[in-house]
Amino acid sequence: MSLPSHGANPHHLYKNLGLTAPARIIDFSENVNPLGPPESIQLAWKDFQKSMRLYPDPLGEPFRTNVAKYHNISQDSVFVGNGAAEIFSLLAERFRGKRAILVHPTFSEYEATLKVRNVDIVNVFMKKISTGELPVDELKNQMNHADVLYLCTPNNPTGTLPKRSVINDLIAHAWISNCELVLDEAFIDFISEESSFISSLLAPHVIVVRSMTKMYAMPGLRLGYMVAAPSIVQELQQLAPHWNVNGIAAEVGSLVLKEEAYRQKTIHHSVKMRRNLSLFLTDHGCEVTQSQANFLLFKLQHTHPDFFQSLLRKGIVLRHTMNFHGLNGHWYRIGMKTEVEMGILKKELKVWFAEH
Repeated sequence: MSLPSHGANPHHLYKNLGLTAPARIIDFSENVNPLGPPESIQLAWKDFQKSMRLYPDPLGEPFRTNVAKYHNISQDSVFVGNGAAEIFSLLAERFRGKRAILVHPTFSEYEATLKVRNVDIVNVFMKKISTGELPVDELKNQMNHADVLYLCTPNNPTGTLPKRSVINDLIAHAWISNCELVLDEAFIDFISEESSFISSLLAPHVIVVRSMTKMYAMPGLRLGYMVAAPSIVQELQQLAPHWNVNGIAAEVGSLVLKEEAYRQKTIHHSVKMRRNLSLFLTDHGCEVTQSQANFLLFKLQHTHPDFFQSLLRKGIVLRHTMNFHGLNGHWYRIGMKTEVEMGILKKELKVWFAEH
């Protein structure tokens, strides 16, 4: 039995498990903003139609320029990609045949893209999953013999974010050891822009990857960007297909960067839902990660083999962790949804806890 290696697309999960999908399905396995895309996209949609008749800008304009303005950095430091997934694929090509350090559990796409490029992967594990504590001394030792360290900040699937002083310490050591550092900030905007390393640090050996699809609830458009030294940006531009970002995505991305009130509303909602669910789960004996993102990871007090499928039969889709090193399927990730949907989840969980 092979389970999907990503969240979302729950019909594949039901098919692989041989289960009949119920009429009502709530997909907690994906972690896109439950508030939906900003209304400004709908209001301006007719204006984007002209982009369908034109070839897009090969550098991702006007989005590239607006990202630079948003972060107050040079355009030469911005690469625009067809989602963060494309950027990780291009970065993996850049590190072909080299050595990379991954800190588990973490986003499976790093390993998937690096492996097929014959990258020698060094697997390191968090000291404690619930806190996301990093084994800093071990990482420093490995960095002395590696070309790049990948850090997911905040981490997927735990939602934990290392202290800024810890990341600064690793950045400093990366410079000494001639090891690049990739910071995956796909979920940083669910915390705050002040938590990002883009505006405060533009070191030549630090690469920051961002996603536009999670915060703005537009995964179907595929849009992301990377901030790095201009020389690294140029390398990726040469590796990328021509016109790799469609014109509508570039226009929409430019528009939603202006949505500060929307971002703050989303952060408030995410924090409220996450805290409520975390308290509910701990009250029922579960171990819960100290997540700061729009999702959390939890483990039952006692492992039960039917838990995951039992909820699937009720139309509740959690993110399994069978393909995360160090989790081995014993933990489950929940993406925050609307207040009504979170209520349905807790109702079904209450029934399960009462029966077990």
